Amino acid sequence: MRKKINITEGIFPMPVLMIATYNEDGSVNVMNAAWGTMQERGHVALNLTESHKTVQNIKAKGAFTVSIADADHLVEADYFGVESGNNVPDKFARSGLTAGKAETVDAPVINEFPLCLECEFVEYQDNEYGCGVIGKVVNVTADERVMVDGKLDMSLVNAIAFDPYTHGYYKVTERVGEAFKDGLKLK
Repeated sequence: MRKKINITEGIFPMPVLMIATYNEDGSVNVMNAAWGTMQERGHVALNLTESHKTVQNIKAKGAFTVSIADADHLVEADYFGVESGNNVPDKFARSGLTAGKAETVDAPVINEFPLCLECEFVEYQDNEYGCGVIGKVVNVTADERVMVDGKLDMSLVNAIAFDPYTHGYYKVTERVGEAFKDGLKLK
């Protein structure tokens, strides 16, 4: 028997994405965004309001990075979601993490997060459904520690997912099937 539960603002799992930009003074700004996805192959869509310092930076610089948060840095990732760059301009420095410059865009790469998408700003969509930032992925980098035989091994990324029903984080670490293959057994 199914039970009715409260409507919430998401589905599970939701990615825990670290959106990084440079501030006007060149310092690093990072925010935690669970409301993001691939819009189509090669483009990301982030449901962010214009009041975020990160959105202001994206518009000013025309670039941003999207890193996948991992379990080893859960505290820092959550901090980037509970503290605003509008109120604490040095919040990245307070995290203790480090950053380098992205290879192809004017945005930082957070060294400790294992997977990073470098994005060019395409547009900001502001309609009744509030889509937000659209970016074109122009480069993807991964830390060598999550590579096996030259290929990304997602089980080593140790990504975390956000649960909007109970506000928890969960590890996403185990491969359980083969996409576009396992279902063929039913054909």
